[in-house]
Amino acid sequence: MDIIFITDLRADAIIGIYDRERTVKQTISVDLELGTSVAMAAKNDNVEDTFNYKLLSKRVEAYIQQSEFQLIETLAEGLASIIMDEFNVPWLKLTLHKLGALSNSRDVGVRIVRPLPK
Repeated sequence: MDIIFITDLRADAIIGIYDRERTVKQTISVDLELGTSVAMAAKNDNVEDTFNYKLLSKRVEAYIQQSEFQLIETLAEGLASIIMDEFNVPWLKLTLHKLGALSNSRDVGVRIVRPLPK
């Protein structure tokens, strides 16, 4: 399996459990690793034979911007489902960063891998 990755894809969202978080959008950063095969694209040198990461990044961005979840875990699971279902990705590693969530840390986040190893 090959991996296509996207690093530090950013979008703003309402996310959090505190009153102040429910009124001000916060920046979310997403790192993705997507399991796929690049063999056909490499053989044919044709964009139609590879993963459309621009289309995926626009979908992820739109989902984040429209969301209003309380937990980053919920946002991460929703993103994973969309990516796997809509883009036919058999395996992914998704890291979601909530930037500036703690005053003494750059970010906090969650990392999920789907499907889970057996």
